[in-house]
Amino acid sequence: MKRGLMILAITSVAAFAIRCAAPQPPQPVEQVKAVNPPGTPEGLPFSNGLLVGNALYVAGTEGTDASGKLEPDIEGQTRAALELIQKVVQGGGMTMGNVVAVNVYLSDINDFGKMNSVYKTFFPDPKPTRTTVQVAGLVNGAKIEISAIAVKPR
Repeated sequence: MKRGLMILAITSVAAFAIRCAAPQPPQPVEQVKAVNPPGTPEGLPFSNGLLVGNALYVAGTEGTDASGKLEPDIEGQTRAALELIQKVVQGGGMTMGNVVAVNVYLSDINDFGKMNSVYKTFFPDPKPTRTTVQVAGLVNGAKIEISAIAVKPR
């Protein structure tokens, strides 16, 4: 009896291992589409956004005005960065309500409160998840850089 159970256990484990090692059918590849709507930076070595299936990945965005010049203070840079993100999100056929995750990079963590006062006006409830960190420095001496992920329900 014990030998029979042992053989049954060994063959069950072997069958499971073989099934796991068997080649799996290829998964359909999601189409990748660059999202660079009018009014967003041009000539960059990356896309402003990438739409992959129903998910939109928005590149890190600094708080520049239409001419590419940084706004002078953290509130202005936060607003400008989020307005650019909003253009990319809308260019991907979504709204800020579709944003599910945001990363905020601050050159000075003491700007957190001022950033937050502007940030919270851009997102409806439920607000997206967010990570906020201080970094040693940002390109062009920016005070903030923000990236986001938006998802459109299927």
